[in-house]
Amino acid sequence: MAAAPLAELAWLAIAVIAGGVVSGLLAGLFGIGGGAVIVPVLFEVFRLLGVPEEVRMQLCVGTSLAIIAPTAVRSYWAHRAKGLVVPAVLRAWALPAVVGVAVGSLAAAIAPASVFELAFVVIAGIIATKLLAGREDWVLGRALPGRSGMTAYGFVIGLASSLMGISGGSLATLVMTLYRIPIHNAVATSAGLGVPITIAGALGYVVAGLPHEALLPPASLGFVSVIGVVLIAPISSYIAPLGARLAHRLSQRQLEISLGLFLIAASLRFVASLITAWR
Repeated sequence: MAAAPLAELAWLAIAVIAGGVVSGLLAGLFGIGGGAVIVPVLFEVFRLLGVPEEVRMQLCVGTSLAIIAPTAVRSYWAHRAKGLVVPAVLRAWALPAVVGVAVGSLAAAIAPASVFELAFVVIAGIIATKLLAGREDWVLGRALPGRSGMTAYGFVIGLASSLMGISGGSLATLVMTLYRIPIHNAVATSAGLGVPITIAGALGYVVAGLPHEALLPPASLGFVSVIGVVLIAPISSYIAPLGARLAHRLSQRQLEISLGLFLIAASLRFVASLITAWR
């Protein structure tokens, strides 16, 4: 192998490790899984490995969900230890979220990459706008809706998460804060919801990718790269509790601003990708 490819692989390895650290911090700090960091890193890794474009983004999303799963579990445990998780919300959202993930996994298997990128930009932009505005009067109600409303929210969060390769934490946090749930409780509960979403999502992408095995790189289970999971998951899972501890040291406004700025930065990466694709 030539020196240039070896040097590029070395830098990509560093990027993968850094992505694992950042994704773990994000999982604990914001109750999200860090998919916005993991997916772009994996995209470059799979590009270098020659994964065909028609399955590359799906492989990134499926691998991201598998990587996030153990991180989500550790993040949830850390937040639950603080006593801030709202169990009633988890019970209401878990099953419909899994159904949404199943639908999204099947749809994502045949959708072009631009669908994933555009979905992320639009949804993340809405969430960031709400968080950065800091308007306490931006509410949908003084209490969460009834069973049908909660079922609909759970389904949409699961569906969007499976299309974007995220744990759904940012979406769940947005919904809860719009109903006057304090940001710390929202983040903690979102971390819990990320557990069934990521597990179901990873399994869904495994199944959805089976018909495309001929196009996938070695050590792939459907649209999940075992190598990618092995490289990133242990690091992000180990770091997640550190982010959770940091989250509880920040004020509500500091947490909102930090999450809003992160989502904008992540969105800009996908905007650049979309612009390049349309040229």
